Amino acid sequence: PSRSLGLPHRGEIDELYLEPIFQGLGLGARLFEAVRRELAAQGLKSVVVWCLADNERGCRFYEARGGRAVARNETRFGGVPLDRIAFSFG
Repeated sequence: PSRSLGLPHRGEIDELYLEPIFQGLGLGARLFEAVRRELAAQGLKSVVVWCLADNERGCRFYEARGGRAVARNETRFGGVPLDRIAFSFG
């Protein structure tokens, strides 16, 4: 379930990450679609996916699958502030 209180989406994928050696093989697309199917089976058809804003490849990945940027916020990783984008699906 979504933890993004300001967004109407019922489901959430906080982040999806593959090591660079595994990128470009179709594994990310398969994993993303499997998670979307699982969320839909649980009644969570509208989904928000968060992606780090400076991850251009990741942002293109979600845009290519029909996601549209609907929000931005800041998260912290190891004490470092990072900007991230919410992509809307469904």
